[in-house]
Amino acid sequence: MLACYGYILAMIVVSGVLPLPHNISRKFLHAMIGNLPFIMPFFTNPIFPFLVASPFIIITFLATPYSPIKIGGKLGKLGDLTEEGHSLGLVMYAISYTTLAWFFGTKPYIVAAGILPMAYGDSSAALIGVYYGRHKYKFIESKSFEGSLGMFIGSYISILISLNYFSNYYYLNLTNFFLSALIIALLVMVVEAVSPKGIDNLAIPAIGAISFIFLNGGI
Repeated sequence: MLACYGYILAMIVVSGVLPLPHNISRKFLHAMIGNLPFIMPFFTNPIFPFLVASPFIIITFLATPYSPIKIGGKLGKLGDLTEEGHSLGLVMYAISYTTLAWFFGTKPYIVAAGILPMAYGDSSAALIGVYYGRHKYKFIESKSFEGSLGMFIGSYISILISLNYFSNYYYLNLTNFFLSALIIALLVMVVEAVSPKGIDNLAIPAIGAISFIFLNGGI
């Protein structure tokens, strides 16, 4: 747990001081925090992942404009990253991770199916959409086909890697990892396309986890 706390705090600090545009630093933080499910098989109690994630709901909220107090020092950089995007985006991300860790502490592959599309898929969608998005469409928010493709590819690759990784520690009742990752990636791509800004930090993890449970024939 201490190692996880240290890792998260280190990533917050690093992302706050990287000589990169804020949007890239913010997505770097999203992606790096998304790696935490990979350590879950090594916890000795399933409550520990929840205890790792839950304090950061408060910490990320204190970094938003809605906070009654302002955090300073190195963690103050988190506020800059938060305000650059949706002001409650990181809070919702922390809520999603905490919720999945609470319900599926013994099944980190379900947590990964929800978190990795947010970490790597959404980050890819945002960056590709900003820098290469030329063909726009709109449901609720303006998106680009290039960004949606980035969402699909980032989600697909990260889920596929996670399924192969967790199959070393758990029996996964999936006949085809490639097909399962493909279906989940397609679903979260659609969710990202139709979600209002910020809400995707809740919707994508929920749909990713639920679709994995469905494909796995239950939990």
